[in-house]
Amino acid sequence: MVTIILFAPLVGALLAGFGWRLMGEKAAQWTTTGLLFLAALLSWVTFLTLGDAYTVTLFRFIESGTLSTDWAIRVDRLTAIMLIVVTTVSALVHLYSFGYMAHDPQFEHTPYRARFFAYLSLFTFAMLSLVTADNLVQMFFGWEGVGLASYLLIGFYYKKPSANAAAIKAFVVNRVGDFGFALGIFGLFYLTDSIQFDTIFNEVPRIAETQLHFLWRDWNAANLLAFLLFIGAMGKSAQLFLHTWLPDAMEGPTPVSALIHAATMVTAGVFLVCRMSPLMEFAPQATAFITFLGATTAFFAATVGLVQNDIKRVIAYSTCSQLGYMFVAAGVGVYSVAMFHLLTHAFFKAMLFLGAGSVIHAMHHEQDMRNYGALKHKIPMTYWAMMIGTLAITGVGIPLTGWFGFAGFVSKDAIIESAWAGTGGGYAFWMLVVAALFTSFYSWRLMFLTFFGKARGDKHTHDHAHESPKVMLIPLGVLAIGAVFSGMVFYSVFFGNHDKVLSFFGMPAHHAEASESHGEPVVDDHAADTATEDHGTATAEGHAATGLEYGAIYMSPENNVMDEAHHAPVWVKLSPFVAMVIGFAVAYLFYIVNPTLPRRLAENQRPLYLFLLNKWYFDEAYDFLFVRPLRALGRIFWKRGDGNVIDGSINGIAMGIIPFFTKLAGRAQSGYIFTYAFAMVIGIAILVTWMSILGGAH
Repeated sequence: MVTIILFAPLVGALLAGFGWRLMGEKAAQWTTTGLLFLAALLSWVTFLTLGDAYTVTLFRFIESGTLSTDWAIRVDRLTAIMLIVVTTVSALVHLYSFGYMAHDPQFEHTPYRARFFAYLSLFTFAMLSLVTADNLVQMFFGWEGVGLASYLLIGFYYKKPSANAAAIKAFVVNRVGDFGFALGIFGLFYLTDSIQFDTIFNEVPRIAETQLHFLWRDWNAANLLAFLLFIGAMGKSAQLFLHTWLPDAMEGPTPVSALIHAATMVTAGVFLVCRMSPLMEFAPQATAFITFLGATTAFFAATVGLVQNDIKRVIAYSTCSQLGYMFVAAGVGVYSVAMFHLLTHAFFKAMLFLGAGSVIHAMHHEQDMRNYGALKHKIPMTYWAMMIGTLAITGVGIPLTGWFGFAGFVSKDAIIESAWAGTGGGYAFWMLVVAALFTSFYSWRLMFLTFFGKARGDKHTHDHAHESPKVMLIPLGVLAIGAVFSGMVFYSVFFGNHDKVLSFFGMPAHHAEASESHGEPVVDDHAADTATEDHGTATAEGHAATGLEYGAIYMSPENNVMDEAHHAPVWVKLSPFVAMVIGFAVAYLFYIVNPTLPRRLAENQRPLYLFLLNKWYFDEAYDFLFVRPLRALGRIFWKRGDGNVIDGSINGIAMGIIPFFTKLAGRAQSGYIFTYAFAMVIGIAILVTWMSILGGAH
């Protein structure tokens, strides 16, 4: 079953990419979409019926020296979660694209639809390769495959220079993060002589006691390697400093935005940190950095989203901010909550992106919200879909219940409470609360500018605005179900009873009295019986001699963040709800009650407004620090090196010397025998003279 899930998108990509001339574009679209829906159906069956974790070995992958590994599909709870997220969103994006890409004016008389659907399926296959990997190199294959496919999709409108530039930017920025990821893989192989997850995890206690020399000093190996792996996660998940590619990626078609930024590529970094949770639990300095950077990213992206005018860029910065939330959860050690928000976020963010695409489709590809307004009755189905997505992302629910509300309310509150417990109410907690306020403001700002008030912009465009076809509305309806119910349905197994959460992820309970999970008691006999101080190798049963047992995630017995989060004070539990209400009230005041306030505030606070509008000037800073110096260096190599030295000197000398010797050699070929005999005599004389000077033969 899992083999079909993995390879169905690849088969679709190959058929659509290379066989569309035989089957036709329509058949290519239906083939790729049908195979994705098959994969999605089987993914849900796998998720709902999964018992113990298992591995499916497909073939020998790499064998070189001591490195010997298979290509295997690792199926555990973490994999199952990612399977339903990736395949469900991808299948709905494929279906949605039937309508959105039906009549693209940029590709008349070209087979763009078959190519587009082939790229979508290729992207999905690469992501599935990543999440089903049984070892780090296999994961890196999917990691780089996702980067390649994203380059193709972001730059799909290849006739637009801005799209080409955005694709290159995404590719280059991700290479920076991928270099850190590769170094982390090299370091783990150097210390464990393996790239298999289970082998590495069993060696983690020894790694935590090892010093590794890197650059100018010795480092704790666990902290260093966890940090290097996180550098890779920073690139893929667009965390601060490696985030600049994400907003520019909006140059791709809107279905691409939903696929990349909702549930797949940008969540790969969160998945990596959670997959490597056994290592992270032994790397407190690295996890502290992850927490700090995640909180800072959540705040930074939320501030930039306040003033953006492109509807897709607002949602893109929202994605960046929500990813920061996930990393905070992973950083404080509640990996299940990070995956919980990843799951709920996939539903409501995909719906927001696809809803934005429906608005853009209705407004004839206009993306500036300042040219919208009064669309509520023009596109009512899209309006209600966007409303549900907004209620989910802003965190609307019944406070103090913890579980009763829209998807974002449940998972985001769980993260904020965990941040309070994990940091003692410090920096990360307050950054997330402020980010929640800003999230509410810019989300409602988007709704008010788009659907309420007076019609703005081109009158003809407004008059002819129309609802999207059913093929685009059906995916919105399906995603709406997830945006409403996924938080309440999955709350107990992601953030409920501590032992039940551990059991759900296949890890033995830490407490003496195990709670029930799926009707059966959770027993921790093996972990208790085999606990020892010896950090040896794995036993015959496959468990580490340390007594550590790992499920899909690992939470050390000393990690009590989840339990403490459940006992957070009332004011902590109320803080995200209060922040949401304040954000809504301010947005309502600014864009419904008195629409002149935003302009006046921007004029009065011009430097701050420009600072946020220009995204904290990160692009300008990188241009000054990296792009311009590298271009100057390139010009030096080009004009001085290639032009002056090679073309001017070397080539100039060659152009003079080579013809001279060519002519000389030509004259020597006279065709007369006495000339050749004379040359032979001269040659013999030179050899005899040379040997006489050197003292003769030895």
